[in-house]
Amino acid sequence: MKVRMMIAGLLMGWSGMSTAQDKPADTVIIKVGEGSKIIVAIKDKKDLETLKNYNFQSLMEDLITKLEQKDTASIQKPAVDYLKEPAVEETIAESHVNSDENWDDENWTVIRNKKDRYSKRTYSSFNFDLGTNNYLSDGNFPDQDNALYTVKPWGSWYVAANSVQRTRIVNKFFVEWGLGVSWYNFKFQNEQTLISKNDNSVLFMADTRDADFKKSKLTATYVNASIVPMLDFGKSRRKPSVFDDHNSDSFRIGVGPYIGYRIDSYTKQKFEENGNERKPRDHDNFYLNNLRYGMRLQLGFDDVDLFFNYDMNELFIENKGPKLNAFSFGVTF
Repeated sequence: MKVRMMIAGLLMGWSGMSTAQDKPADTVIIKVGEGSKIIVAIKDKKDLETLKNYNFQSLMEDLITKLEQKDTASIQKPAVDYLKEPAVEETIAESHVNSDENWDDENWTVIRNKKDRYSKRTYSSFNFDLGTNNYLSDGNFPDQDNALYTVKPWGSWYVAANSVQRTRIVNKFFVEWGLGVSWYNFKFQNEQTLISKNDNSVLFMADTRDADFKKSKLTATYVNASIVPMLDFGKSRRKPSVFDDHNSDSFRIGVGPYIGYRIDSYTKQKFEENGNERKPRDHDNFYLNNLRYGMRLQLGFDDVDLFFNYDMNELFIENKGPKLNAFSFGVTF
């Protein structure tokens, strides 16, 4: 004798219906084989929208399992367990989701849930800035006045190490935001330059000791934060790097603010005295401003980036030292 399957448990709104409110239901009968049927009864048309979100594959698997076990009791799972997880459509090359390869917005479409979508909007990288630094006094280089704080363009290195997060906002528009540490190294043109300070200001003097002077410099270390909006006309979400295995073949440009806090500063001299080489250091604030803030310009093509930083505030505290605005430029890799 053939088994007759009658499944009348797919009634929408289980919690909101009672026998006192029973009314004729719209039914759909699905024949299964020659002697079995599935009956779907709908009493409220609003439940049709809910019906669209049910995972019937999972529901039918549970029903078949119970029938094979000759278990005629109703399914005890909550109805919400059979609702499909919400999904969003994201344009991205599926084979490139977890790689650095190029992708094309127009050629690939995959369905991913919201968590996956947002986790792939931001990529991290670690970058170094290497370049030179100098400063301007009222828009002019101190060289014109032959000041003792005039620096050597070659040898006054600017170095920074930055952890950068790159977030795609829309299409070709990104924001690069990061934290890092930087070092200003102002190597003075006059190797006899000696820096000291009194109660009123920082002093730049010529060291008159009988010695063979080799080097004199001022170093200031800062922790920094930056936010640089970028337009990137390439196809890669990640920040291009010289360490990539492929070329990004893209042009990108961005300008944004940065701010830094001084955590150390010192002067260093190098000279020979009485046949002995000496390298004394003097750690002090030298009336340097604790904060530095300014604007950063980034330009890049392929896997090479150039940067230019300009401090909008002065290097020294007002009326405590010369009026100097520091800047730096170089390569990011």
